Amino acid sequence: MLFNSFVFILVFLPITCFVYGLAIRIKDKSGIWILILSSLVFYAYWNEKYLCLLLISIFINFLLQKWIYHNKKNMYCKLVLCIGILLNLFLIGYYKYYNFLLENMAEVFCTNFVKLDIFLPLGISFFTFQQIACLVDTYKGDIGNVSVCEYVLFVTFFPQLIAGPIVRATDIIPQIQRLVSNTDSKAIKFGLTLFAFGLFKKVVIADYFSPIANALYSSPEIANFYDALLGSLSYTMQIYFDFSGYSDMAIGLGLLFGIRLPINFDSPYKSKSIIEFWRRWHMTLSQFLRDYLYIPLGGSRKGERRQYINLIATMLLGGLWHGAGWTFVLWGGTHGVYLICNHWWKKKKYSIGKNKAWLITFISIWFAWILFRANNVYDVFYIIEALGGNNGFAWGCSMLSSKGYALSEIVLVLLLSIVVCKYLPNSYNMVNKIQQLKQPIFALIAGVLLTYAMHIMTYTNRVSEFLYFQF
Repeated sequence: MLFNSFVFILVFLPITCFVYGLAIRIKDKSGIWILILSSLVFYAYWNEKYLCLLLISIFINFLLQKWIYHNKKNMYCKLVLCIGILLNLFLIGYYKYYNFLLENMAEVFCTNFVKLDIFLPLGISFFTFQQIACLVDTYKGDIGNVSVCEYVLFVTFFPQLIAGPIVRATDIIPQIQRLVSNTDSKAIKFGLTLFAFGLFKKVVIADYFSPIANALYSSPEIANFYDALLGSLSYTMQIYFDFSGYSDMAIGLGLLFGIRLPINFDSPYKSKSIIEFWRRWHMTLSQFLRDYLYIPLGGSRKGERRQYINLIATMLLGGLWHGAGWTFVLWGGTHGVYLICNHWWKKKKYSIGKNKAWLITFISIWFAWILFRANNVYDVFYIIEALGGNNGFAWGCSMLSSKGYALSEIVLVLLLSIVVCKYLPNSYNMVNKIQQLKQPIFALIAGVLLTYAMHIMTYTNRVSEFLYFQF
């Protein structure tokens, strides 16, 4: 079930809101169980057989969390924590990386490779990381006693279950414990408007760029300069508005039920450095990698050389987290090199103009997305060669033109999108400003965005998945 589907907007969400509203008026805790049930239905809608896997993962992690909480001074507590982390890593390793590992081992040892029929469970990267963080935070003493219903809802809460943000128990469980029957009308209005913004981003903007990007990456070997340039920039905009839109909808949906999810996007394409970019892009993942990987590795505490090694290691694993493929590893490694260069530049106290800094940062991000999106390493070279003019510069003889795309229209939409990314405030701040307007105007803006997005959904007659569902 997708947020940008009619079954979600017109059936699942209204029923869930209605039943939840009735439940919390009867008894506060009953609202929690309604949200749990709704979240499990939401997840099972995709593939019911992986619901069992999710519940087993929750059951084991909950028992481990309970044991660690009640036995903090036990000499075996750290061992139990390590076992818990390894179990979670084994789960994600098997479903996400097993075939990738076997394939590469087969190439190294020149043996035959038989691919196992392993279907990647949706959201496994997110709910696995959340539970690892919960175990670590419990061990550190940051999390108190948690009931079974509070823990289950923390993991399964449907607005963030499938594609994040990666929430922490320290942020969400206290909110679950404070859920009351009194509804916050301002929060609900804010949430609905933010949801409308997110739906508009996904359906109107991201899905516009999707077929253009797919055209390039499905046949990069025949692309000329304009195909490579416009196609790769289209993906740069697609992934931005797709993931940003999902994050807006997730936060908006959370507010409808009295839970404030963390902001995951803060206008990352405004960044004037790669360091700033990673403070703005997929913020919850960046914070997770920093707190649970980079800092435990030593961070910047053990000298400059060790800091650079830690940066590379963190970003390589961050890239691999996105998918089992060498392109993701290359993408992560590239950003690791970017960060090293950025830190070195800062230490030398060099400076350039703000506009130059933004342009260099944006071009660097755009190039890295080519690595991220390419189907394999060979396709990366095809696109780089095309950008170098290997297949010519003929405007009218491009692959995109032959498929019926108007290149001038793509250029115009790309330029407008870049302007929006660079100059407009993030959705959260925009909705804050809209909320300060008079009530009719506030409702009108939200209504127009929602109506137009649903019109596009009807017109195109298709429901596209969010890009981060595959990670």
